[in-house]
Amino acid sequence: MRWLPHTDADRRAMLGAIGADSIEALFRDVPAQARLTAPLDLPSGASELEVERALGAMAGRNRAAGAGPFFLGAGLYRHHIPAAVDQLLLRGEFLTAYTPYQPEVSQGTLQALFEFQSQVALLTGMDVANASLYDGATACAEAALMAARVTRRGKMILSGSLHPHYVETVETALRFTEFDAVRLDPDPMGFEDLIGRIDSATACVIVQNPGFFGGVRDLSALAAACHAAGALLVVAVAEPVSFGLIEPPGAMGADIVVGEGQSLGVGLSFGGPGLGLFATRDKFVRQMPGRLAGQTLDGDGRRGWVLTLSTREQHIRREKATSNICTNSGLCALAFSMHVSMLGGSGLAHLAELNHGLATQMEAKLAAIKGAKILSPSYFNEFAIHLGDGTNAAAIVDALAAKGILAGVPASRFFPSYPELAPVLLVAVTETVTEADMTALAAALSESL
Repeated sequence: MRWLPHTDADRRAMLGAIGADSIEALFRDVPAQARLTAPLDLPSGASELEVERALGAMAGRNRAAGAGPFFLGAGLYRHHIPAAVDQLLLRGEFLTAYTPYQPEVSQGTLQALFEFQSQVALLTGMDVANASLYDGATACAEAALMAARVTRRGKMILSGSLHPHYVETVETALRFTEFDAVRLDPDPMGFEDLIGRIDSATACVIVQNPGFFGGVRDLSALAAACHAAGALLVVAVAEPVSFGLIEPPGAMGADIVVGEGQSLGVGLSFGGPGLGLFATRDKFVRQMPGRLAGQTLDGDGRRGWVLTLSTREQHIRREKATSNICTNSGLCALAFSMHVSMLGGSGLAHLAELNHGLATQMEAKLAAIKGAKILSPSYFNEFAIHLGDGTNAAAIVDALAAKGILAGVPASRFFPSYPELAPVLLVAVTETVTEADMTALAAALSESL
């Protein structure tokens, strides 16, 4: 009873208050077949030292991203994070005020969220951004639902360039609604015709830029076609470092921009937590999910911060809420904002140029390998390469991993039902990659092929 300090008298009093004869009576509505008849088959208790040894042994089986050549991407990217970011995040003011439920008391947190929103709006070229969502995939699903509210239509066209996890999350969000998600086939070459699919029932077209296979495109014509048909253009960005080099979605006519903010300030951490970016036009702000921190003046004329909008199920009547999201990724948003602030505009541009320059060097090395073909006609810091007919990119990745080289992400991991993508490998190159890393990957792939 170490962790359950109630006495027998305490338990009798509580049972009496709720009208139950015994603790067993509390479970009478649980079907017998769903209840355990014996304790779970779990190890017996162990000392703290024994637990530390066991967990340490398991942790030792992991391979750190910096332990050798690392070219993994596909939506999450390894970047150098300034030591100051992690150190500042340890401050108690940030850790304890993570999600303020009496928000005006937490002025520092609200100011940080306000700065984050301002940065996201500037980076995306949009009018307003919210105080973050969970991750890029959930932000994408929220955008689809928002487009349906704005247009009063139910058809969402999901580009073949959209990250499959984003696609699946949108489909899950729409599963028990009257809305319809039209999922296009994967598009490694950028040949899909999105404009030709827009009709009077279309609520939105959701496209990723840079795309899942690395392709970068001008979305201006697509935006114009969407608007001519009364639909919205939703642009997803999985690599926010690209904002330093590529024209922002807002400048190309996007109505909603969503994304994964992990690249700036947030480590890989085995795939999470992430940071959902969400920005839109002023005219749509009241349909935006989540919450919005705003700046105001108090009675004495002093600057302060408040939750300007928080149209979520916890704060207003559920039938009026724009979303059932119940919090934001506040600490990750703060890390993002710190990293962006330390880089500044010129620093972000330099970082983006460095990423793209290194990627072009890697592409040149891999394109010289006999049988290999680069599929991405244009890209930022990630591209798709076809390793040759009959090859299995997943098997090659496993073989190179055994040699200490994480060569990239095989497309078949995300598209197992498309055998034509089995030879396709996604290769991501960031500022953390060295010349020696690139030489090692090129040599190992050449040998494998």
